[in-house]
Amino acid sequence: MSSSSCVRWGILGTARIATKVAAAIHGANNAELVAVASRDADRASLWADGHEAKRSYDSYEALLAADDIDAVYIPLPPSLHREWTIRAAEAGKHVLCEKPLALDTSEAAEMRDACLSHNVQLMDGVMWRHHPRANDMLAVLTGDQLGPLRRVTSAFSFCWPEIPQNEFRLERRYGGGSLLDLGWYCVGATIWAFRELPTRVWGTARMHGDIDMHFSGQMWFGDERSASFDCGFDTVMRRWMEIAGTEGTLVCDDFTRPWDPEKPRFWVHDSTGEATQIVSDTPIQETCMIQKFSKIVLSKQLEPEWAEFAVKVQRVCEDLDRSARTGEIVDVNFDH
Repeated sequence: MSSSSCVRWGILGTARIATKVAAAIHGANNAELVAVASRDADRASLWADGHEAKRSYDSYEALLAADDIDAVYIPLPPSLHREWTIRAAEAGKHVLCEKPLALDTSEAAEMRDACLSHNVQLMDGVMWRHHPRANDMLAVLTGDQLGPLRRVTSAFSFCWPEIPQNEFRLERRYGGGSLLDLGWYCVGATIWAFRELPTRVWGTARMHGDIDMHFSGQMWFGDERSASFDCGFDTVMRRWMEIAGTEGTLVCDDFTRPWDPEKPRFWVHDSTGEATQIVSDTPIQETCMIQKFSKIVLSKQLEPEWAEFAVKVQRVCEDLDRSARTGEIVDVNFDH
């Protein structure tokens, strides 16, 4: 497996997001990009040359069979996550998988269980939680500045100038829709802030064919807490959240990715409205994620809570989708 100081990475696919993760692997002090695989040999070779991968493969199977690869990053469409995560686990490779983790909770749980049984790490590719700013925000949330938490409100959207063609995010069978693509962050941030699942959820969507082009959700938690969010492919870029307690609020207007990487900041407002800006350290969040994942692999002490958290997010998203399609409030039962 890995050397004592470096995790050797392979990438399954050449999606746009793989470019950022490749750069993050190069930027990490405990990772090395060894190979990329594509079903198109020429594409794989060109991508490897352009992103400084040592070699390329014309099939995902060939990359997984390589003895000198410890971990794989999977940027494939969500409909392929289950198959290739399980096959990677069976090959003894640790798995960093793009979000959403799967098409549904059953698939996500299978992926979690396969990685557990083969003693490999599984993590979804949500980057912001690995940045120092997330720890700084968590310190505020777990302190006494805000008082008991009551409300989380969040939004994540961008606007397509025109509806694209051949886009997997516009097809349900591939795991499309704004809820799984963007709402995943809002749901995850809410669970992260409250540190538990909601008891009930309600959703409503503006549909485009069989996927949600825009989604709004409401979630209810114990101890008089609630949350709401909206996400969509039809509204200007927004990526903010507010976490409100009885005595103050935490506001971050770019929680999924800092608008200014040199100034990752958030604000704490007290009960009078006076605001204090907090600026965190400035590493690149993709690199933070790769370094965290590689550190787990090198330590040989797996952290199954990362996969468990992703399965919980999948559960809540699935229940929100069910609510939007039935028009009913749905009870959240996490029994996986």
